[in-house]
Amino acid sequence: MAFVSVVSGSLRASPSVASTCSSTRSGFVRSGRLPVISQNNGESQGRPVTRMSASTAASQPPAEKEKTLAERAALLLYIGCWYGANIMFNIQNKRLLKIFPLYTTVTLFQFGMGALVAVVLWATGVHKMHKATKEELKSIYPLALSHMLGNILTNLSLRQMAVSFTHTIKAGEPFFSVALSKIFVPGTAFHPAVYASLLPIVAGVTLASANEVSFNWLGFGTAMSSNIAFQSRNVLSKKCMQDVKMDNLNLFGYISILSFLTLLPFTLFLEGAKYASVFGGAAGAGASGLSLLATLSICGFLHFLYNQFSYVVLQRVNPVTHAVGNTMKRVAVIVSSIIVFKNEVTTLNKIGTAIAIFGVGLYSQVKRLKPKAKTEA
Repeated sequence: MAFVSVVSGSLRASPSVASTCSSTRSGFVRSGRLPVISQNNGESQGRPVTRMSASTAASQPPAEKEKTLAERAALLLYIGCWYGANIMFNIQNKRLLKIFPLYTTVTLFQFGMGALVAVVLWATGVHKMHKATKEELKSIYPLALSHMLGNILTNLSLRQMAVSFTHTIKAGEPFFSVALSKIFVPGTAFHPAVYASLLPIVAGVTLASANEVSFNWLGFGTAMSSNIAFQSRNVLSKKCMQDVKMDNLNLFGYISILSFLTLLPFTLFLEGAKYASVFGGAAGAGASGLSLLATLSICGFLHFLYNQFSYVVLQRVNPVTHAVGNTMKRVAVIVSSIIVFKNEVTTLNKIGTAIAIFGVGLYSQVKRLKPKAKTEA
């Protein structure tokens, strides 16, 4: 609990969600207000074209103030915890899905652990609970639905394909971020450099897919669909969260609770009848029912933990720096999973993955560039 207290305590001063609607990291996060949950991740959305006067621009505070040595050391520690929790989650989750193929139940436990930790922190007073109104819950619920769907699809993809390849496909999130923003957010405009950065992402994912040993259409389709679900969540946040003002942990807690309660009846209906045979089969392979439940709970806690450390890092750096860190985190996940699972990787896979990651890094640098304002004739 002391470990969790450090994380939650650092979130007490989190800014409100208000401005997240105009810029959404991780997981929902890029602005530091509305969590982009997500191993993962979401990307910043485009904004309507606006003009800023020279005096206004001059008065803007620097993106990051000068940090002391202790602050830099703490930041490195938080980044290490963010990367470590995410790598451990992906490895443990893949191992779990190999012996426990009920991906909806796995997802349910991830939401359940996020909800449980939030409730414990609220009940013990470690983190102050924001009592959400009915209107706030109505605004949050569409985000919870897209979050739920994105995580189910990701787990199904991980069940079907190698972790490294699933994350290579998920590197295509920026493409869907731009496309969905253009379609559903009126007035959204992007700098030409943003569109150019999407080309290596698409090309890299295509190359990596061409000769992937673990490729199958179900895994590929669900990974792509998870990108759409997570980016839809970010677009919805821009449209629905204007009047919701709560910190990251409170919002993540409510999203986890709503996702858990929504998914629970579907999980019992779809997979409840399979529990006896799956647990029995696992026991035959040397995994007891208690050890399976423990692994499910650990994966769920790691899912909560890496999201929270992502928010802690975001509070200490600007969104562009966080986006670069997230890109490098994806590289760390891909490389570590290849080492742990000894996946066969072809030269074309390596080249395609490198190009895709390069595109994501480039996108993270140029996505905040403003398009030129249109001049009236």
